[in-house]
Amino acid sequence: MTQEPSSAASALRSPGAGLGLIDVLRRRHLLALLVRKEVQIRYRGSVLGWLWSYVKPLVQFAVFFVALGIFLGLNSSIEFYPVYLLAGFTAVTFFSEAFQNGTKSIVDNAPLIKKIYLPRELFPVASMLVATVNVLPQVLVVWVIAIVFGWHFSFAAVGAIILGFLIIAILSTGLGLLFGAINVAFRDAQSFVEIIIMCAMWASPVMYQWSMVQEQVSALWFDIYRLNPLTPAVELFHFGFWLALDPEGGRPMPDLAQYSLYALIVAVAALLIGQVVFRKLEGRFAQEL
Repeated sequence: MTQEPSSAASALRSPGAGLGLIDVLRRRHLLALLVRKEVQIRYRGSVLGWLWSYVKPLVQFAVFFVALGIFLGLNSSIEFYPVYLLAGFTAVTFFSEAFQNGTKSIVDNAPLIKKIYLPRELFPVASMLVATVNVLPQVLVVWVIAIVFGWHFSFAAVGAIILGFLIIAILSTGLGLLFGAINVAFRDAQSFVEIIIMCAMWASPVMYQWSMVQEQVSALWFDIYRLNPLTPAVELFHFGFWLALDPEGGRPMPDLAQYSLYALIVAVAALLIGQVVFRKLEGRFAQEL
């Protein structure tokens, strides 16, 4: 007499034939363990520990503030320039760390990947979450400085910051999946990502105002500039922190809501493309590593 296979047995899948990001959601406990491990390793043996999350971005901010704010005079031409600069710098720092670490995540975890099977997407996603943990102290610093300058709570300001954060998180995860998979076979991907990150700092209004770009380029090129998903994401941070201070001459980028929607669509598209490429290449990870 034959016995019907159980539902658990029929649900079994061949190794490597997972469900991608859906499996990451189903294995949230593994994701939490990876994030905890990466955070602990980052500060293991460090005297300052978590203080480095405050020290490094503040030192970088101080360098740019002196060079641009004082020497080039932007401190006098842009009211509350410290808040403006630090808000944009925080957004780009989050993108840079999540994207760069996501690209290296598969290679860096090669011993674990070669020993056991688990959803490989866990590693780029964990890199984004670790970057989130590391950037939160910097967000706190921006918020405290903004309060000193007179920042007051508003749902629009907080909503803009959350939306900007969401766009960067989705975009960096998608790019981390894409370049993380490519980086397994072609380590040149890491160098290419470094170039992208270097350009990202200047291709979005972090140290200057969007109006400076609008004055120098045609309407078509300004539209292209605004289609860069980091541009509206950075401007959402400015809207939440800097424009909430009501600076003299401060105004949001034209059609910020519309281009923020475009940025979100581009970020989701990058996530889907990254997942598709990742799924196609992950079968060779153990061999290539």
